[in-house]
Amino acid sequence: MRSLLVALLALPLFAACGPAPESEASTTAAQAQEVQSQPDTQELSAAPRERSVTLSTGVTLRYVEQGSKNGPVVVFLHGYTDSHHTWDLNLPIFPRSFHIYALDQRGHGDSSRPACCYTQQDFAADVVAFLNAMGERKAILVGHSMGSFIAQQVALDYPSRVEALVLVGSAPTVAGNEVALFLKSIVDTQVGTVDPDFVREFQTSTFTRPVPQSYIDTLVSESLKVPARVWQATLDGLIAEDHSARLGEIDVPVLVVGGDQDGFFPVEQQQALVDALPNATYVLYPDTGHAPHAELPHQFVHEVQRFLKSVTK
Repeated sequence: MRSLLVALLALPLFAACGPAPESEASTTAAQAQEVQSQPDTQELSAAPRERSVTLSTGVTLRYVEQGSKNGPVVVFLHGYTDSHHTWDLNLPIFPRSFHIYALDQRGHGDSSRPACCYTQQDFAADVVAFLNAMGERKAILVGHSMGSFIAQQVALDYPSRVEALVLVGSAPTVAGNEVALFLKSIVDTQVGTVDPDFVREFQTSTFTRPVPQSYIDTLVSESLKVPARVWQATLDGLIAEDHSARLGEIDVPVLVVGGDQDGFFPVEQQQALVDALPNATYVLYPDTGHAPHAELPHQFVHEVQRFLKSVTK
């Protein structure tokens, strides 16, 4: 057991790198210009709006909405203990021609924190209930880490509601993942508010490339809102679910985005996800960790924008 823990501690997930100003050497000026060049009329009419809605599943979700109400619907789903703020480096530069919702999922951010029910199926049911509440027939789902597994679950359980998927920092399943199991051994010792030093180490260590200090501070603040019981129940739900044998049922277009230094899901697991999906495209960033959307925000938005245009034309 000791040798296993030593090996897990050596993984990039628990090898923190210091924050620094954002750098994207591999992002070209043309990519940045393409991301930013949207019609002024849509920019003026599509400012972000933060609201709350009570769903038929019994939870109240906080969410951010931006973009053209006539545009393709895109729902952003954050990762474990995060909130809609995980997309803070992306949404400001995302094309306003898309109708975007970025959710705080149950138990997270400023959404309600029910006493129970944190399985992937529960989170997936919330997504569909949210679409119903907004009057949206279907959507493109963009999920990071935990959010990517919830997006998969929605596509499996409610296929008629999903137009396409973008899965960031993902794999076929969390079940049996050694890093997740080690994380559980730490999280299960927490009571009440999770230890702030652990939260900062957890958040910082998911990055390989430098990200802005202000962004890390926001992520830490958002994770500290999540009580230990929700950390525990959510992680238990992730580890318990294994729908990997059903991934072949997802026939919508899928963009899988990963980093070659991801400490949670190494390239082999990312590739296994791609191989299991009938209609997947794979983008792998070099020298990038578990959060490509934060480590290379402009390049990420460029890739996602290009994919969304291809599936909505």
